[in-house]
Amino acid sequence: MLFIALFFGAYFYLLKNPAYPITVMPITWLDRLIGFHPRALPIYLSLWVYVSLPPTLLATKRELYHYGMAIGAACLLGLFIFYFWPTAVPGANIDWTRYPNVDFLKNMDASGNACPSLHVTTAIFSGIWLHHLLRRFRAPPWITSLNWIWCIGIVYSTLATRQHVAVDVLAGLALGTVAAYLSLRHKVGIKVSGAV
Repeated sequence: MLFIALFFGAYFYLLKNPAYPITVMPITWLDRLIGFHPRALPIYLSLWVYVSLPPTLLATKRELYHYGMAIGAACLLGLFIFYFWPTAVPGANIDWTRYPNVDFLKNMDASGNACPSLHVTTAIFSGIWLHHLLRRFRAPPWITSLNWIWCIGIVYSTLATRQHVAVDVLAGLALGTVAAYLSLRHKVGIKVSGAV
């Protein structure tokens, strides 16, 4: 909780006080393909439930510490990028007052600190760790599939709510995937007491 509070303090500080000129991210064909869908907001917000799942399945404090350090390092790298390269999502031709819930999100987050999308970074990081943990516990295939459907839904929602553009999403996918891979490369084959 302390890390989350410190992270959001730094995140919002950089959002309101960029150190360098802000780069507006480009619109791509993928952004044009995926329309604005305000009903994607609950999926977008479900990230906060989703990222809490891997820590609940960890067997030891050491694993929890390792997981926290890894996801924390990915988020800190994102903040480092935001400091030296502040970015923003281009303005959409949408009357946000017609969508009060999305309007609240837009007023709070302001669509800045866009690239890489840390929403996507933490979603893919959590998805990869969940996949690893579900395999460890020999979860049925439908649960593993549900994990990836949820993860993909969160990634999609960042575009559908117009919080990010495709370039932000791709950068977030890259950061989260690399961070998860590096954090799990020594974990493969480690047995937890009581696991089959």
